[in-house]
Amino acid sequence: MKKIKIKTEYITLGQFLKFANLIGSGGETKFFLQENEILVNDENENRRGKKLRDNDSILIDEILYKIVNEN
Repeated sequence: MKKIKIKTEYITLGQFLKFANLIGSGGETKFFLQENEILVNDENENRRGKKLRDNDSILIDEILYKIVNEN
């Protein structure tokens, strides 16, 4: 499991993809979401604006990420 540390209340799924180095720019978000199965807390998700908060889990290509709030 890879922990993604944030200092805000939430980040969006699109921001997460860039922050986790899964995409190079925000312009790639839409394509990435169309081409990859993403599970947020065990539910399919494809909305780039989906808010990810502390303790949310994201599964992409059999890699599990967990959001951790540092505040």
